[in-house]
Amino acid sequence: MIRKVEQEDIKRCVEVIRKSFGTVADEFGFTIENASRFTAFATTEERINWHLNGECRPMYAYWEEGVIIGYYSLLIQDNNECELNNVCVLPEYRHKGIGDKLLEHAFVIAKGLGCKKMNIGIVEENEILKKWYASYGFVHTGTQKYDFFPFTCGYMERGL
Repeated sequence: MIRKVEQEDIKRCVEVIRKSFGTVADEFGFTIENASRFTAFATTEERINWHLNGECRPMYAYWEEGVIIGYYSLLIQDNNECELNNVCVLPEYRHKGIGDKLLEHAFVIAKGLGCKKMNIGIVEENEILKKWYASYGFVHTGTQKYDFFPFTCGYMERGL
């Protein structure tokens, strides 16, 4: 079941985000030393609290048997676009269609909020993830290399 994240859910959401993105860090050799701003290391309760209460981002969690096992948030922009952030599912629950449900839910929510386009940023070298997003109609729009990441950021977008 997917439902809106509440204040009391933040701690668990942070745990899910960090653990989920931790597998990406492990796969690609990211560490807190070489990628301290990567999601697995940079996500804190304070940061997610700011996203929820300061930026008023819509945040949703996937619940199973009373426990959060997946998550995403949207950053609504002034140009009728939104940025999809931190789509994740705990490793032990992957390959069961939960990510698909979260992504489809995000499309519905974003469209309902008036968004005409959804943008995402990914680890460009993560070919599996890039193909997954492409299967949902996302189109690759470019890359950017930052000094503080040992990887290239890839950008994709999809009309809603």
